[in-house]
Amino acid sequence: MCLAIPVQIKEILADDMAKVSLDGVVRVVSTALVDNVAVGDYVVLHVGYALAKVDEEEARRTLSLLEEAASLGVGA
Repeated sequence: MCLAIPVQIKEILADDMAKVSLDGVVRVVSTALVDNVAVGDYVVLHVGYALAKVDEEEARRTLSLLEEAASLGVGA
């Protein structure tokens, strides 16, 4: 099973790269597959690659569901 999670763009870097954050964890990822990303945008991240932009409401809803699943022990 593959899992892609929403993360927020915190900084745009050179060469189609960006710093993203999720719960205070910051990573450098590729944005080569997504056009026109900007600081503050949410993108769906899978294995170090941003796959698509998502709006903030959808990102928060997805993250909330993931937190709920984790608290129930789903997938453990």
